[in-house]
Amino acid sequence: MKITYWSDFACPYCYIGEVRLDKAIAKLQSQNELTDSVEIELKAFQLDPNAPLTSSGPTQERFAKKYGISHEQAGEQLQKISQLATEEGIGFDYADTLFTNTMDAHRLTKYAQQNVPELADKLKKAIYKAYFIDQKELANREVLTAIAKNIGLDKDVTALLDSDQFREEVIADQDEAMRLGVRGVPYFVINDTYAIPGAMSQQDFENALRQIYNE
Repeated sequence: MKITYWSDFACPYCYIGEVRLDKAIAKLQSQNELTDSVEIELKAFQLDPNAPLTSSGPTQERFAKKYGISHEQAGEQLQKISQLATEEGIGFDYADTLFTNTMDAHRLTKYAQQNVPELADKLKKAIYKAYFIDQKELANREVLTAIAKNIGLDKDVTALLDSDQFREEVIADQDEAMRLGVRGVPYFVINDTYAIPGAMSQQDFENALRQIYNE
């Protein structure tokens, strides 16, 4: 079974959705309801390709402005999202995140996927953690270099990030999403056929995967 999904590292529902998907797969496999190997491929989708390279203000303020709601309403929404994360065991305070451009994080991920695929999953999880739990700026190349080093990615990441390598691949992912009509993430496609938009519950993921596997 192959699962392709579009995601941005600054998207809380993407992080939560991936955790739920992982749990669903593990549960079905443990019950012998999913005996095929499962390949998961992350594709890039920047929520804001024009985002700055340094954080420009509190997430609550940005959230209120983006969605045209009050500061208090934004705070309530951020708290609800944070609660969902806590329920999945990845507790973070969304209001504390430092939103910046994610192009370099996606480029680094593309490098890993194409050259050291055995580290790709570990890298993407480390990037999510850096942003949501450790409150790091993902446009900071020193942050990305440290993440790569911590997971054992030996490539000269500084040189990679200082170049334009894999930029076109990131843009190609986004263009593909646009052709498919994807306007928000996460967006999952199973076996190139079944589309699952949004971060479903673990139970819903289990039901969908079970049905698709049986078919």
